[in-house]
Amino acid sequence: MFYETFKIAINSLGRNKIRTLLSMLGIIIGVGAVIAVISVASGSQAQVTGSISSMGSNLITINPGISSGNFGKLSSTASDQFTLELGRAIEEFSPDVKRVIPQNQSSGYFMVDDKNYQASLVGTTAEYQEVNNFKPQIGKFFSEYDLNNKTNTIVLGSEIVDELYEDNNPVGDKITYYTNEKHYVFKVIGVMEEKDRGITGNLNDSGYIPITTYLSSIGNSKYINSFMAQAESSEKADNAVKEIEYFLAKYFESEDNFKIFSQDQILSTINEVTGTMTLMISGIAAISLLVGGIGIMNIMLVSVTERTREIGIRKALGAKRYYILIQFLLEATIMSIIGGIIGIIFGSIGSYFISQLGGWPFIVETSSILLAVGFSMSVGIFFGIYPALKASKLDPVDALSYE
Repeated sequence: MFYETFKIAINSLGRNKIRTLLSMLGIIIGVGAVIAVISVASGSQAQVTGSISSMGSNLITINPGISSGNFGKLSSTASDQFTLELGRAIEEFSPDVKRVIPQNQSSGYFMVDDKNYQASLVGTTAEYQEVNNFKPQIGKFFSEYDLNNKTNTIVLGSEIVDELYEDNNPVGDKITYYTNEKHYVFKVIGVMEEKDRGITGNLNDSGYIPITTYLSSIGNSKYINSFMAQAESSEKADNAVKEIEYFLAKYFESEDNFKIFSQDQILSTINEVTGTMTLMISGIAAISLLVGGIGIMNIMLVSVTERTREIGIRKALGAKRYYILIQFLLEATIMSIIGGIIGIIFGSIGSYFISQLGGWPFIVETSSILLAVGFSMSVGIFFGIYPALKASKLDPVDALSYE
């Protein structure tokens, strides 16, 4: 009997193809929107987290905090207490910290002949390239010799080279850096490979010099802007953060004088934000599923009215109440399932083209497909119950006499 009821449901939907298609339209749009939203969110999230994770999950940045002032004393930053000696002390007293490197940065203009380009100048140590997994493509990075002797050597990011040198190899040439109305001349010893954005921002848009040279000439100071620490491993990153926090809290006698950010914290924040946004947008898209469900219910109510005599004949021939109920429930469910499948196809196609335009991976997760199909089936069953009950409760005599 179930097979016969299924055949009757299919034939009934087939007799009114246009009406069936219009009934499924809300389901198609809703499922397609949900699939596309989740796919785009997953792809863009994978691109961002992949770029950050490519630098390793054991990176930790340490920045000066702001100490609030009391009794008329002005608030101040801890930047006048970050020194090279402090970096070495953090490294020495934190067992799970592999290395700590200083970073000073300024903005200015790099000039070659009649060309100039605004970018950043970073003063750091030779270990900077290892911590950031950032290697020279041409030439070399500066060495401990350059740090000890405060040489005027520089390594350029790929964007600076593209803007100022075009196809020429700048290694061995001189480049001028202009900032705060002063000119500084450096010898180019290397060009860094192109690197995706990460915890340290855009590494391609900077020039790199020894921190000792920076402090003595550019900054004319002994203080460091920030530190970047590297944990012994990804598994020890949390312990490394706690060790640094404990040491600096003791050193400054306050936790307000420093701020610590780890790669894992950034990844966790990104995942939380994208997850929330995906859930919110998917909820909005799911409204169309409810609208589609209401459309199915309306069509099914019309179908019950149109087929009143058919229902009366079937009941007069011995069809039981639950057969009628199952038939109309099947019709609503079939419409929802077919609409869901079509929606998945259109949603996948749409998300593929959007991912190609956005440049992120195309990802359609099985869970999102199961969620969309399950939800569309639920909508069909829920909104099909009332018309099915109404059909099953028709009195055969009244149904046969219906005009």
